[in-house]
Amino acid sequence: MKHSKYFVIDFDSTFIKVEALEELAAISLKDEPDSAKVLSEIREITDAGLEGKLSFTDSLARRIRLLRANRQHLEMLIRRLQRKISTSIKRNKKFFRNYADQIYIVSGGFKEFIEPIAKQFGITSENIFANSFEFDDDGNITGFDAANILAQENGKVLLLKSLNLSGDIYVIGDGYTDYQTKEAGLTNKFYAFTENVKRESIVDKADFVAPSFDEFLYLNKLPMSISYPKNRINVLLLENIHPRAQMLYKEEGYQVETLNYSPDEKELTERIKQVSILGVRSKTRLNERILRHANRLIAIGAFCIGTEQLALDTCQQKGVAVFNAPFSNTRSVVEMVIGEIIVLIRKIFEKSNKLKQGIWEKTSAGSFEIRGKKLGIIGYGNIGSQLSTLAEFLGMEVYYYDIIEKMALGNAKKCTSMQQLLKKADIVTVHVDGNPNNRNLIGDDEFKLMKRGAIFLNLSRGFIVNLEALVKHLKNGRISGAAIDVFPREPKSDGEKFISQLQQFPNVIITPHIGGSTMEAQYNIAEFVPRNIIDYINSGNTFFSVNFPNLQLPQLQRAHRLIHIHQNVPGMLAQINSILAQHDINIIGQYLKTNELIGYVITDIIKKYDPEVITELKKIPHTIKFRILY
Repeated sequence: MKHSKYFVIDFDSTFIKVEALEELAAISLKDEPDSAKVLSEIREITDAGLEGKLSFTDSLARRIRLLRANRQHLEMLIRRLQRKISTSIKRNKKFFRNYADQIYIVSGGFKEFIEPIAKQFGITSENIFANSFEFDDDGNITGFDAANILAQENGKVLLLKSLNLSGDIYVIGDGYTDYQTKEAGLTNKFYAFTENVKRESIVDKADFVAPSFDEFLYLNKLPMSISYPKNRINVLLLENIHPRAQMLYKEEGYQVETLNYSPDEKELTERIKQVSILGVRSKTRLNERILRHANRLIAIGAFCIGTEQLALDTCQQKGVAVFNAPFSNTRSVVEMVIGEIIVLIRKIFEKSNKLKQGIWEKTSAGSFEIRGKKLGIIGYGNIGSQLSTLAEFLGMEVYYYDIIEKMALGNAKKCTSMQQLLKKADIVTVHVDGNPNNRNLIGDDEFKLMKRGAIFLNLSRGFIVNLEALVKHLKNGRISGAAIDVFPREPKSDGEKFISQLQQFPNVIITPHIGGSTMEAQYNIAEFVPRNIIDYINSGNTFFSVNFPNLQLPQLQRAHRLIHIHQNVPGMLAQINSILAQHDINIIGQYLKTNELIGYVITDIIKKYDPEVITELKKIPHTIKFRILY
């Protein structure tokens, strides 16, 4: 049967993630003493052949000689390759089955391992063209069939000529031999497949670059398993976010760029124009002026607890969901607070500094245990409550104050006012959020209420404490020691000089906003935030969003999911359902939640529908953003 289009696909590093002969060598040479050296040599020969620096026939012969493999190793190889099918190829298995008679696997690899893999995708043996091994009587691989057309120089060109396909031919591959088919004028378009490996010399020659098979299908208006190619989702990660985040986004198929600093407004305004997902920490300020240019932005990840640096209302108005990490660094902050309390109450820094100057001062004067001391916690959220538990375990008497009613943990006692807490506590630590109402929460009046000789800590927000007032009371002795991790103004990068009045005091610990900066915390944050954003993009879940109505949705099955974000005005759901009814579309499931600014409607519908319905849904007045998932 003749078709108007044919798809010729390479196998190694295209259909699968790896070069199969390299995997075979890794298996066959596993216990050989020179395995590392031989494997390196095989990789060099492979790359030289794929980049056109070495004839294919020579490349193949040299690699076969190095293999030391047999039939038993091939069985192990097939099992390994089944786990290494390219992600976007595997995702579009339905396309391969539906278009199987138009798809040809043409490879310089070997049919013995290609056929078992390709057949799982419905591709028949007649449409698989590859080399064949030669074996001795003991099943050892001794060579290859030199008469096979694909073992010859320009083998893929000669093979395509022999097929004499009459329709348009599209070639997808990663190597020079794939490009040669285009160079010979046998194919309409050559797509350099870069999901697994990117060879610049091949990319430069390609008609198009396909970072994924989804991109190829999308460009050619062919049916995909997903609604939008993941490689078109651009991620920008700022402020040296842990590499785990980059890894998760790349594994998902997104394009990722990282910066180890916080760009100024002008630079960020320019960069954000092409960004789909933005990752920030506490230094990056995202205001309405910057967001005005963020027309592709889908979601923002705050890789920290606070989100006051982000214009959340503007994000809502643009349909941009924001996710943070409210729990991921809690333990790290709590441990630092406990450690600093002990260091301050024992005057460890002061004694250490004197000893460094040669002054031996062995005395217990002014040095205390934390057991039995009254700890006052201002703000009893995730950090404050966990600190409460650990401090009590260490023998402290815990008091707390929060403007919201919070259940006491253990034997902690609630204070009815902050003033009551300040008068009671030997040690005061602040753990409030970035609400503007908390600015200068602790000033001269509050320090005057504290016990003489009290210890004070702030690891929450820089603008919480009036530092001039703290300096005053450090000098007059009311505050005997302090630990400050956050400041009203902080350097934008590590190279910028830091200056503070607190640098003069030997009884003050100052740290560069590192309360949550442990490897464990940063890894946890880099795991938590991307997974929630990926889940939002893939399924519409907003459960951990700080600015969207929270919805936890069932898994999408045998349906298309319509995501409609709109201004919170009356009648939106009725308009959506009216359009669906006019087009006789059956609703499988529907979910609605609103907040004061926006409404979030999720509608799962049958897969067959007139595309015009999508146009009509997008045109509903007060629509902010619309997406389809399938």
